[in-house]
Amino acid sequence: MIEHALHGDRRYWSWIVILLAIIGAGTVAWFRQFQLGLTVTGLSRDVSWGFYIAQFTFLVGVAASAVMVVLPYYLHDYKQFGRLTVLGEFLAIAACVMCAAFIFVDMGMPIRLMNMFIYASPHSIMFWDTVVLLGYLLLNIVISRVTFSAEKKGVPPPSWIKPVIIISIPWAISIHTVTAFLYSGLAARPFWLSAIIAPRFLASAFSSGPALLILLVLLLRKVGMFDAGRRAIRGLATIVMYALAINVFFILMELFTAIYSGEPEHLAHFRFLYFGLDGNTTMVPWMWISSLLAVVSLVLLFNPNTRNNYRWLAWASAFVFVSIWIDKGLGMVVTGFTPSVLGEVVPYSPTVNELVISLGIYGIGALLITVLYKVALSIRALMAE
Repeated sequence: MIEHALHGDRRYWSWIVILLAIIGAGTVAWFRQFQLGLTVTGLSRDVSWGFYIAQFTFLVGVAASAVMVVLPYYLHDYKQFGRLTVLGEFLAIAACVMCAAFIFVDMGMPIRLMNMFIYASPHSIMFWDTVVLLGYLLLNIVISRVTFSAEKKGVPPPSWIKPVIIISIPWAISIHTVTAFLYSGLAARPFWLSAIIAPRFLASAFSSGPALLILLVLLLRKVGMFDAGRRAIRGLATIVMYALAINVFFILMELFTAIYSGEPEHLAHFRFLYFGLDGNTTMVPWMWISSLLAVVSLVLLFNPNTRNNYRWLAWASAFVFVSIWIDKGLGMVVTGFTPSVLGEVVPYSPTVNELVISLGIYGIGALLITVLYKVALSIRALMAE
């Protein structure tokens, strides 16, 4: 089936060349990091997790969000999602690969990755996070290949794949829950020491992932390759709307708890995010932009006239995606280290080298999505003839 990715028009190949150039730049930057070490990043003794781990955290949510199209279609027989399921699974595959890549570059020395398996410990949350993430990647590869091959042949999927699909649903929830445990299990970090971290991660995942899928589907519709159907897109928009509302509610509960209790150690982190701390206002504009985008997108999504209008829906989905990315891809990780356990505010910002490597990893994900979607849509186009 992969041979279908080798055929395309000029726009398609131009896009592939651009992605390869981005990946190439990221590879060069990684070799520089490999030679010089993590000193080329903005990380320090006090801020040991930075942009790489933040992107990993965000993308785990994107991967987990595939369950939002798989569950209604396979468990509730929501046929309108029939054309979307394989696209959601392909998005999950690309997100899992990017997650693994961000962990790879964050480890510094690649050989350190083997320590998680050679010296595997059931007491390590990182070990279990690796297990569930790789397991979820394997599940999505198997499910998408088997179900799409059956669709190509015009026959029902084999009966043995149904239990695998059912297993993948709680597994999807587990990958982001275990990721949340990486944070909430650290008692020395008051910002993360909250039982609501896992539900908040899931709510943000179930809004950002489907929002990205809406953008991809609308893009495919615009270029004339694929139409998921109006009811399917409306269904996704409804999922995004309620998941985002729940996520905003959780954030407000965190703010209320910190402000009303007045606990200095917990409150300091939120002051850093929204007002700055000890003169460091790095995150302030970003977090207010994130909050503004969340409010605007909620207004657009709760209004049926704008939610059912593709142009407004595209803007709302983009706002949701960017808002969640800022919250989890910028604010969540660094704020846990600021202030430090000694009460000091240690500035952190990603270096150019970090950003180029990260851009290269996102280029890998975009290339995977492009190739997988090209294969799927080319085969469906042949079947329709």
